[in-house]
Formats: sequence, structure tokens, C-alpha cells
Amino acid sequence: MGSINVQPGKDHLAQPVEEHPWHRYVAMGDSFTMGYGDPDPLSPGGYRGWADCVSKELSHGQSDFSYANLAIRGAKIRQVVERQLPQAIQLAPDLVTFQAGGNDLIRLDANPDKLAAAVDPAMEALCATGATVLIFVGPDSGPGTVLGHVRSKIALFNETLRAVATRNGAMVVDLWALRDLSDPRMWDRDRLHLSPIGHQKVAALVLANLGISPRFEPLEFQPLPTQTWRQARAGDLIWTKEYFVPWVLRAATKHMAVSTPAARRPSPEPVQGYGPAFRGNG
Repeated sequence: MGSINVQPGKDHLAQPVEEHPWHRYVAMGDSFTMGYGDPDPLSPGGYRGWADCVSKELSHGQSDFSYANLAIRGAKIRQVVERQLPQAIQLAPDLVTFQAGGNDLIRLDANPDKLAAAVDPAMEALCATGATVLIFVGPDSGPGTVLGHVRSKIALFNETLRAVATRNGAMVVDLWALRDLSDPRMWDRDRLHLSPIGHQKVAALVLANLGISPRFEPLEFQPLPTQTWRQARAGDLIWTKEYFVPWVLRAATKHMAVSTPAARRPSPEPVQGYGPAFRGNG
């Protein structure tokens, strides 16, 4: 009998294909994870950012995929561990990203070893749930940024954090190796938070760690404006006065009463209602 060439029917083609094993994603962290620097009025809380982009990519082909973002602007490691960790575990995710440390490291008395050690119990608790856990190590952002002024502290923090990740079985999202982050166009005008193109580059890195090819159209770097040496120094002085000095003063203040805002996406929800990903220019 001759062979029969069976063509898949329309019903077969219409069945969604699961491209990855994750169904519930929870993001933990500070303004970096909250999406600050990438405003979008169509997104919850008025920001988008890398975590929203990652969740949107992961929602393709997953009809039951949901996403929560517990990140709070200004949060330090202790606050992420004490406040966000119990919430994250209660939400029972199968994918978690953990990012914290920048607001601690800019303090004058920051101890990178102790800060990384404070993350250890959080990694142990998250990995014990069976979820896939990704932890960020800090960027090498260049001397023209806030974090660039504490480069040596970030480097030491990163190495200790890598050991924490290895010990607990977490994956490392290596921002230090993302050389694009040394480009000033990757940063917002405050030189502390990512720009829209910076958020997109980080989203692509996270997806690469997960083995996912992004569908979004990459933003291109816009040419830097031509400046004389005098104009560049004038811009540096304005930034120092408006952003850097206030950050240093806040970092030097050990006891400062601040209200804790609510997370902009505290419960896992379907990824819907976003505008086109990363519409802004680099």
C-alpha cells in the first residue's frame, strides 16, 4: 500500500504551542524593575520597563500566563527581602526575578559583602519553592552615572552575589557584562535609571537567559548631539547639581522618614492592555 501524506487540519494548526514552561512570573526589586525611566500611560502605574517587556514576550502562546511586579522605587535590599519576599512566595510563581542593591551601594557606609550576604536567605527561600529564579548583578555603567561613582563596590557586591546564586541554584543576569550599559544613551537624564532603549536591552538579556528569542523590534541608538568640551562640562555640572548631589545627601542620611508606595502590579494578572513595546527612541 502506498504511503498516505496526512496534512494537519486547521484545528491542529490553531492549537497553541507552549514555547516555555512558565505560567506565573513575579518581579521583585526597586525602581530598576519597576520600570522607572520608561514611561507609558497605557501600562499599570504609568511605567513599562524591562520586566513588562519580558512578561509580554513570555505571554505569547501561554493562555494562562500571568505577571506581578512587586518592585518599589527606592527600596533597599532589606526592604525587598522583608516586604516583597513573603508576597512573592505567597503568589506561588514558577518564575521570579530578584534585583536589589543599587540604593544600598550608593550609601557612603555601604558594605558590599554584608549586603550580598543579606540576599542569601531570600535566594534560598525562593529556590526552595521550585521556581526558576534569576538574580541581577550590577552594571558597569561608566563614570558619568551615579552607579559609576561606586564601581568598585558594585564589582565586589557582584562577585559575592554570584557565589550566593551558585550556592542556591539561581541564574545570574549579568548586567556587568552588558557592555551597552556604558553608553550614555542607555540611561535616563538622571543617569541613574535606564532609558527606554536601556530597558529594552535588559529585557533582551533576561530573555536570552531564559532561552527565549524576543519578538519586539529592537530600538536603535540615536546619534549623540555634537557638543564642545565646554558644553559637555556644563551638562555635567547641571546633572551634578540637580541629581548627583541630592542623591549623595540622601545616601548620607541614615534616618529619613519616607512613605512606602504600593507596588504598581501587586497581583498576578494576564498581560493585556499594553501599547506597542518600547515606542520611544533611544
